[in-house]
Amino acid sequence: MKRQIPFIVALILLSACIKGKHVDLVVHNANIYSIDGKMSVYQAMAIKDGKIVELGPEREILNAYSAENFINAEKKEIYPGLHDAHGHIMSYARQLLVCDLVGVGSYAALITRLEKFAQKEKPAIIQARGWDQSLWSNTTLPDNSLLNQAFPDIPVVCTRIDGHAVLANDKALELAGITPETKVHGGKIAVKNGKCTGLILDMAIEVMKKKLPQPTKAQLKTAILKVQDELIAYGITNVHEAGLLMDEFALFDELASENKLKLSVYAMLFPNEKSVEFVKENGQYVNGNLTVRSFKIVGDGSLGSRGACLLHAYHDYNTTGFLTTSILNIQTTAKFAKEHNYQLNTHCIGDSTNRILLHLIDSLWGENDDHRWRIEHAQVIDQADFDLFNKSNAIPSVQPTHAVSDMRWAEERLGKERLKGAYAYKTLLNQRKMIVFGTDFPVEKTNPFLTLHVAMNRKNNENEPNEGFLIEEAISFDNCIRAMTFWAAMARFEEKSSGSLERNKDATFVIIDNPMQRGKVYQPNYAWKTYHKGTAIFSMD
Repeated sequence: MKRQIPFIVALILLSACIKGKHVDLVVHNANIYSIDGKMSVYQAMAIKDGKIVELGPEREILNAYSAENFINAEKKEIYPGLHDAHGHIMSYARQLLVCDLVGVGSYAALITRLEKFAQKEKPAIIQARGWDQSLWSNTTLPDNSLLNQAFPDIPVVCTRIDGHAVLANDKALELAGITPETKVHGGKIAVKNGKCTGLILDMAIEVMKKKLPQPTKAQLKTAILKVQDELIAYGITNVHEAGLLMDEFALFDELASENKLKLSVYAMLFPNEKSVEFVKENGQYVNGNLTVRSFKIVGDGSLGSRGACLLHAYHDYNTTGFLTTSILNIQTTAKFAKEHNYQLNTHCIGDSTNRILLHLIDSLWGENDDHRWRIEHAQVIDQADFDLFNKSNAIPSVQPTHAVSDMRWAEERLGKERLKGAYAYKTLLNQRKMIVFGTDFPVEKTNPFLTLHVAMNRKNNENEPNEGFLIEEAISFDNCIRAMTFWAAMARFEEKSSGSLERNKDATFVIIDNPMQRGKVYQPNYAWKTYHKGTAIFSMD
C-alpha cells in the first residue's frame, strides 16, 4: 500500500492540472447548435461570469474544467436564446386586464362573452380585445347594432385582434365625443346614412383611448411579469418590443432597475415630443436588460381591416387604405433618428407603404452604410420593389404566422396576381441575405415553434393547407433558426455579444424539451431550461 501512495498523489496532481480551470457552469451530454458561421454542433460548453469560455467535445470539456454546477442535458438540443423580433409585451399585458375576445366564432358569441365579463367584473366601462370577424360566417366588418341592443346604458369598446380597428357602442362614442363630423388624419370613423356605425380604424382609435380608464402601474407591472414568464417558458430570452409610449417605457425601466426584467428587451419608442426629448438627453439608453436605440413608426393599418395602404384599390373594396403617419412626419422622424444614431423601424403592410419607406431609407443612406433600419411586417411588396431591400440595406422583419392566419381571405383582399408579392419570406431573404422573425403577439400566439413550423412548411397548427400556403416561399430550418437568433441579434446591433453560442459571447441559451425535427416543428415544444447570461431563468424541473 505504501508503494502506491506516490502513484495516487501523482494522479491527484495530474487531475488537478487537467481540471485546473474553474468555471461557474458546465453543460454536457448535449447537442449544442451554436448557430455560428459554420453551424457547428458541440457536445459541451463551459461558462464563467455569464460568458462562454469554451465549447467542444464532451470528454475535452469535462477534463479541462471544474465547476460549481453541472447540467447533464440528456442529449437534448441546445440553441442560443430565441428572439421574438416583433412582439408587444405592453399590449399583451393590457389585454390580460380586459375581456378576452380571442377566438370568438360569431358576433353573438362576442356578446355572450362580454355579458359574462360584465356580470363578473361589474366595470363602469367594458373594454375588450381580440375579435376577428374573418372567423365568423359573416366576414364583413361589423357595426354596433347588436352591441347597442345588449348594452344600451354602459360604454363598450372592443378592439380587434390586430389593434387596428375598434367596435364601440353608441354610449362609448358619446363618451369620446365622436360624431359623424369628427375628423382624423391617418384613420377612419365609419359612417352610414349619416350615423356612426361604431367602427373606428387606426389613428381614430386614439380619440377613443383618451376617454378610457387606465389600469394602475401596479396592475400593468404584474401583467408584464406574467407575459414575461410565458415567453421564457418557450425559450424566448430576447423581445424586440415594437412600440412604447414614454409612460409605458417607464414601467420597463422600473422593472429593469428592480432586477425583475429577466428578458432582454429591445424597446422601440413611438416618436413624439416626450420621446424626442428623451433621446436628446440620453442618446442610446441601456439599463440592465433594457435597451433603447430605435423609433417605431406605424406607417399604415392592417390588411384585415383594409387599412393597409396599397398602390391600387383592394380587390374586394374600392379603397386603397391610407397612411397612418404622414410622409412629412415620417421624413422628420427619419432625419432625427439618423442625426442621433437611432434605428428606425416602420410598420409597413401595404405595397405603397413599403415602397415609400424603402425609397426614403435609400435616399438617406449610402449603399454600404450599416444603418440596419427595419421594415416591420414587409407584408405586401410590389414585384418591382423587392430589389429595394438589397439596395437600401433595409432589414425585413416579418411574422410568419400572419401568412396562415390571413390565408383565409388574403387573395380576396389582394387578388391572385398581387398575392404573389405577399408573405414572400424566401424572396425577401434572397434579396437581403438576412431576415428576422417575430410573432406580433398578442395578435398571434407567443409560441416560437409555431413560427418555425409555419416558415418551413407554410401550414397552420392544424397542418393546413396540405400543399402549404404559397409554398414556394418556404424557408429552410437553418435559416429559420438564424432568423430567430443570430440575424435577430444583428437587427438590434448585438451580434458581437449574443445570437450565437461562441467563445466570449453571452451564455444565453435554451435547452429544448423535445428535439425539433427538421421537416416538422409542431407546438408545443417548451424549454427544458432557459439561461440568460449564465443565470437560470426557467426550469421545467
